[in-house]
Amino acid sequence: MYVHALVMLAAGIGIPLLAALNARLGANIGAPATAAVVLFLVALAAASVVTLVTGAKGVAAVAAQPKHLFLAGVLIAFYVISITYIAPSFGVGNAVFFVLLGQLISAAAIDHFGLFGAQPTPLQPTRGMGIALMAAGVFLTQRA
Repeated sequence: MYVHALVMLAAGIGIPLLAALNARLGANIGAPATAAVVLFLVALAAASVVTLVTGAKGVAAVAAQPKHLFLAGVLIAFYVISITYIAPSFGVGNAVFFVLLGQLISAAAIDHFGLFGAQPTPLQPTRGMGIALMAAGVFLTQRA
């Protein structure tokens, strides 16, 4: 359980870094969409290495999966392209603040309704207040 938490903490640390690095790359080359393509090529290479190292399990089953599951690729492309365009003028902190707020809302809905096979976790008042407190904390960190 602690290992999972640490891995997800590292992933969370990586999101603002990804935003800042790719936004800078997009600004430096003058083409944010091209920077997003470069990011995805590097990500494809990294994921391919991990897939090969771990035995390429599941590759044959991909074609049989429900097509709506591939929307995840569109969503990550939307995130990367939008943050690459917006972060240089809006600020990485502000951009990530709204991403975090969206994640809190979306995660609560997915858990509450058990969407996409998630274990249902009803949104009890205490949990709702905790999410609201997290959102308030994120908001407060962005106030100058």
